[in-house]
Amino acid sequence: MSFQHKHILGTEQLSREDIELILDTAESFKDINTREIKKVPTLRGKTIINLFFEASTRTRTSFEIAGKRLSADTINISASSSSVVKGETLEDTARNIEAMHPDIIVMRHGASGAPHYLAERIDCSVVNAGDGAHEHPSQALLDLLTIRQHKTTLEGLTVAIVGDITHSRVARSNLYAMRTLGMNVRLVGPGTMVPKGIEKLGCEVYTDLNEALEGVDVVMMLRIQLERQGKTLLPSLREYASLYGLNPSNLKLAKEDAIVMHPGPMNRGVEISSYVADGPQNVILEQVENGVAIRMALLYLVAGGSEGEV
Repeated sequence: MSFQHKHILGTEQLSREDIELILDTAESFKDINTREIKKVPTLRGKTIINLFFEASTRTRTSFEIAGKRLSADTINISASSSSVVKGETLEDTARNIEAMHPDIIVMRHGASGAPHYLAERIDCSVVNAGDGAHEHPSQALLDLLTIRQHKTTLEGLTVAIVGDITHSRVARSNLYAMRTLGMNVRLVGPGTMVPKGIEKLGCEVYTDLNEALEGVDVVMMLRIQLERQGKTLLPSLREYASLYGLNPSNLKLAKEDAIVMHPGPMNRGVEISSYVADGPQNVILEQVENGVAIRMALLYLVAGGSEGEV
């Protein structure tokens, strides 16, 4: 099966078949990451530019490692080292980069829709590494891969996504992909942090954490994104931790074999206690590990590869 998308801009545009192809391709790449020599010639001769206008540790490093393990020439550009600081527009920056004939631009930007804007104006493939509060497709895909490895099947699972839903691109990408795969999604948070009308996308909305955790298969905690909030949306972090923090007590409301996830970075003692973050049900470092395999799969597929060639 071949991949029909030139760009990866969000999970909203992906079909069940697309998502399954990406997850299966990532599974086939996981072995490379455990070899003594962690490199294959799959994308030799390809050039990938990581264009990051926002701070990132896991995502940028993961995409860089993914490109290098596929033998692509990988270049990192951050906002602080680009001509944007001199007043150059995003489009001019991109067109100048395109004149150097890269094959893929991986882009993170603080403005929602920036990767879509870029994809409409340049010829090379664009992979969205997070745009504003809109989407973060590779994070959602690595989350799904991690869940599938623990639960075997995804259809019918119930997931609680807890925290600052309004400002979370992770929540949106997961919601779109999970609903496409037939999963049940509960969005949980204070009324000030849950978008009005989001239940129209096929999810359930809760403001009571204990009620939302009852019988779920997966608990995904999100941090409060204070950097994206124009005003304070909660009285205090202490009150938030009391009402919406995951701890050993309320985790017992979920299924006994429920797994705990977090896209990072974590604020220990706020949305998640250290007892849970380091406990036996957490799969947080597995998410990071799977991130490399997922991003290898995305780069490979948009470069024209297909599952049978891996």
